[in-house]
Amino acid sequence: MASRDHEDVPLGEDVTLAGAVPAEMPRVSPALSYAEARDHGVIVADDPDGLRLTMRSSADPLVLLDLRRRFGRPFTVEKVEPQRFEALLADTYGDAGSLAADSMGFEASADTDMMGLPTAEDLLDSADDAPAIRLINGLIAQGLREGASDIHIEPYEQALVVRFREDGVLIEKLRMPPHVAPVLVSRIKVMARLDIAERRVPQDGRIGLSLGGKLVDVRVSTLPNRAGERVVLRLLDKENAGLTLKDLGLDDRAGEVLDRALKEPNGIVLVTGPTGSGKTTTLYAGLRSLNDGQRNILTVEDPVEYAVDGVGQTQVNAKVGLDFAAGLRAILRQDPDVVMVGEIRDKETADIAVQASLTGHLVLSTVHTNDSIGAITRMRDMGVEPFLLASTLRGVVAQRLVRRLCPHCKREGGIDPALGAILGIKPGRAVYEPVGCEQCGETGYSGRIGVYEAVRIDETIRRMIHESADEERIADYAFGKTAEGKRRGTRLARAAKRLVLEGVTSAAEAARVARREDEGA
Repeated sequence: MASRDHEDVPLGEDVTLAGAVPAEMPRVSPALSYAEARDHGVIVADDPDGLRLTMRSSADPLVLLDLRRRFGRPFTVEKVEPQRFEALLADTYGDAGSLAADSMGFEASADTDMMGLPTAEDLLDSADDAPAIRLINGLIAQGLREGASDIHIEPYEQALVVRFREDGVLIEKLRMPPHVAPVLVSRIKVMARLDIAERRVPQDGRIGLSLGGKLVDVRVSTLPNRAGERVVLRLLDKENAGLTLKDLGLDDRAGEVLDRALKEPNGIVLVTGPTGSGKTTTLYAGLRSLNDGQRNILTVEDPVEYAVDGVGQTQVNAKVGLDFAAGLRAILRQDPDVVMVGEIRDKETADIAVQASLTGHLVLSTVHTNDSIGAITRMRDMGVEPFLLASTLRGVVAQRLVRRLCPHCKREGGIDPALGAILGIKPGRAVYEPVGCEQCGETGYSGRIGVYEAVRIDETIRRMIHESADEERIADYAFGKTAEGKRRGTRLARAAKRLVLEGVTSAAEAARVARREDEGA
């Protein structure tokens, strides 16, 4: 195609310039390869009335002459801004082809070149790649389109199964013959710079990729299995790294507690919950609110999930003895104002975090407990002296993620008596339930929302911690009513119940959060 600059190009009568308002591209097989469309700034798609061209506003107009000679058909042209063009490029070419077609091509050719793949490549530029690479690229591209957080590649004696985790639930997407597994796993290892000859021990790595201009990090974990090696790909879309505290959906009480705790000049702020409950996302949002250019913010994480400009991030490396305790001890010598520790999991890390808060640092971290009050007990069980914990802890937030009901197909119905008993909802109360439609992939759910429980450490709770009061006594006060009749805090179960009554989630989803707290509900 032509590439020189030109102001006025005679296009002929078979070319129509449309307005600057972008139209949605049809999901059809693109007429140009991805590389040509990306390099020349033109997307060509079939339309019942002829060809439709979407053109980057900065593209060379001479490209249109070449396309007219190449296709010999009339076409219309729409010019769009570069950012909009990149989004259409990813959408159009991300849907080209299917996983089934890629898996068929892969099945026919297991003798694949395993070397020569760069660290970062464009997922969609795969016209000449081996079938193994096309299959991996197709899996990751489809996972990103469907909002999957993880891709599970699981070898069994009879088949290789690929499942996506979407909204916290695993869904099977593909089944292939078992002999495909070794070649697919080896290619993933090459992309992640892992040892392809070592199949006896677990390995961890990462792949840096781009999808139509969107940067994506893929964390790779392998695990020896009876029928081969299991692989889990964690998809980390860097666009999701920009979430703020307002984006998290915190209710008024939880938002106030977290905001006040983050404004403290020193102390410890804890976020608790099981794996996959969004704790790290909450911590990143908190760091972003503190990242004003006037603070030295340092983190030690396992692993570093998202890169944040203006924040010094260190990754744990057990092979060289860099664990959370060693990393935290080192970054305290870097004159930090705010410190984030990925997780407090032992006495040494807890002690250093407490000492850091006592010496004027604000420390953010996570603890694996079921609720906010449990974090206090957990810290005491790890050996932190009650008087030190009482003087350093500023606030605790517990959280879970529940699936949102699909707004297109949810319907009103009655509540199951057993679920109603758990949630404290009277029989006969109308609630919404999932149905399933094309918009939500027949699941009845679309996306997730956080459920939060927050406790501010005031003087009364501080005195209870100092006196080694039990969880029940602290919880009775933290979630009890004030003299004016207002609740000091909201339990997870009550927050989940509110989402059910508002029609945001289903009773079954809320019961997963509330089951252990049915008395409190």
